[in-house]
Order: sequence, then structure tokens, then C-alpha cells
Amino acid sequence: MILVSLNPFVLRRIFIVILALIGLSCATAYSEPLLISVKSTPYDRQMTRIRPILTADGHAERSQVSLRLVNQWIGGLRSIPYGFTAVWKTPAETKSGAPADCKAKAVALYERMKDNGATELRLVIGKRTTTSRSTHAWVEWNCEGTNYVLDPTINWMAYRSSDLGSRTYVPYYAFAGQKKYRAASATLVAQN
Repeated sequence: MILVSLNPFVLRRIFIVILALIGLSCATAYSEPLLISVKSTPYDRQMTRIRPILTADGHAERSQVSLRLVNQWIGGLRSIPYGFTAVWKTPAETKSGAPADCKAKAVALYERMKDNGATELRLVIGKRTTTSRSTHAWVEWNCEGTNYVLDPTINWMAYRSSDLGSRTYVPYYAFAGQKKYRAASATLVAQN
């Protein structure tokens, strides 16, 4: 009979390495997408009408935006009937009360928040769910370290992105002022 003895320190090291690898693989699977700065997007030509709204400076000297106020604005835009248009509407056209789609409502919310001093805003184009057939537009707002998804087409209030899960609000492109971004998963970036 042959007895094999393993050093307990070696087993401990192997166990720690395995736990670390499992932890890292789980952490990257559930992380939020990274935004990579790009010079152009497939939406640039379509967005010509609203580019001045995205790049305009805010009018308020300091932020007058609270979560309660944002929820009121979302509710007001949510009450506008839905109607798809191929052209991006300006906020003035959206406020007219005529039917508006997700693009129009998101741009109107973006402008209103920016005019009231909100910072760290992004207009996002992506998918509402991973199984959605068409793209969707919404606003993301980072306020005091918490990222909120603001969707005045579907929701009546803001939601923390951390509460929504990885299968909803999947970004493809984001616009913040003059900057344009393409979304990439943290796993893909880590591999490259």
C-alpha cells in the first residue's frame, strides 16, 4: 500500500486560487457595460436635428434637480401618447402634445434636466431587453454615485440601474454633450 501525502499549504494555495478564479469570473459576468469613447456612431446622421440639444450648456448655475422632480418630469412625458417617427423630434415638438416615441421623450427629458443643472447625463440607444427586436432610447443619470435609468416611454419613475438586472436596458451607444460612446461588456474589454 502506497500512501500519498499532500502538503496542507499546497492544498490551501490551490483552494485560494480556485476561489479567486470563481470570484473574478462572477464579477465580470454581472458588471455594467463600459463606455468606450468613439469618433462616430451609426446614429450621427439621424441625430443632426437634436445635436444642438445634446451639446448645449445647461442654463442653471447649480443643480436644481432632485429625484422627486425627475419623477414628475418622467410622469409628464410618459403621459404623452406613443407614436413612432423616423425623424428625431426636438423637445419643442415633443411638448406640443402630439404622439412621441422613445427618442423624442428621452431627448426632451435630457434637455429639461440639463437646463435645470443636472450633470453626468447620457442619452442612450440600445435594447430595452436582451430579446427586444428593435432599439430603444432612454436617459441615464449618475447622481451622487448612483446610476439611474430614466425611461419616460415605459416607466413612470427613475430606477437604479443596479436594481434592473443585466437583461434589461442594454446600451449600444451613448451621447453626453460633445462625447460619443460605444458600449462594450467588461468581459470583452478584459479579453482584449
